[in-house]
Amino acid sequence: MTSYLTPLLGGLAIGLAATGLLYLLGRIAGISGILWAAIAGGLSHDSGWRWCFLAGLLLGPLLYHLVTATPYPAAPAAGLPFAVVGGLLVGVGTRLGSGCTSGHGVCGIGRLSVRSLAATVTFMATGIATVYLLRQLWGLA
Repeated sequence: MTSYLTPLLGGLAIGLAATGLLYLLGRIAGISGILWAAIAGGLSHDSGWRWCFLAGLLLGPLLYHLVTATPYPAAPAAGLPFAVVGGLLVGVGTRLGSGCTSGHGVCGIGRLSVRSLAATVTFMATGIATVYLLRQLWGLA
């Protein structure tokens, strides 16, 4: 049962944060959009909440590990080149897809957006296919 508790609480925290951001500021909690606008806006009057939101994304897991004494996950065996290429591909994909999994998957589907449903199905299918290709056919990761 405890193996389900941490993901359940994490999902609830994500849902509460997305709902709070929508109701308090009228903004969608799409991380790529928040990051892009924070970088583009620098320290403008509208970017303060964005920087705080991003800081919470970084500090939340750190605080969790400190409080629960849970070890940090091990680095992936694929190495840094795969992480860099993967990160760049995700960045390009979020620009092409007009959002990321948090914006479409968590917030868009919650608002019953057909476009977000299509985007999320595409994200998931591409991810499943990629893992299959890398692990089963090419023996990587």
